[in-house]
Amino acid sequence: MNKFSAGAIRAADTLLRGVGGRQVLLRLPAPAISGDDGEQLGVAAPQFQDYTLEPVVFRKVRATMAPAAALETGAVAGKATQYELLVSATAVEKLVVSLAYESVDVLFRDAYGVLVDETLMEVESATWSEVSGAPYLCRLVVRAPLALTI
Repeated sequence: MNKFSAGAIRAADTLLRGVGGRQVLLRLPAPAISGDDGEQLGVAAPQFQDYTLEPVVFRKVRATMAPAAALETGAVAGKATQYELLVSATAVEKLVVSLAYESVDVLFRDAYGVLVDETLMEVESATWSEVSGAPYLCRLVVRAPLALTI
């Protein structure tokens, strides 16, 4: 990593903290317990572990079309509200390394969801912003549960 990308990473972390950086929890399935009869038979209740992601900025995704056009095309009906999480690449990289995931894509693919203010949201997509080949910011698009959108 060159000093330009290291500076971008520090700047992104500082900016995320400065604009209301908060803490969310990434919910991942707990590792299986070897030798457990209930788990081998598939009757054990699934277990989850929560891991802290911070600093994070949480905001609602803006609609890409005018509200009237969205209502006419049915784009809003039956669709959960989308939110965006801007996450420090430093925090995500620490999780990938400490949990021995092969990549960030696998980490977010395996995640059960993101817990934001007691609401579990599904991860729809994860993308990166990079400088000189080094990621400095992760953008997660998450979806609120449909039951909460009424």
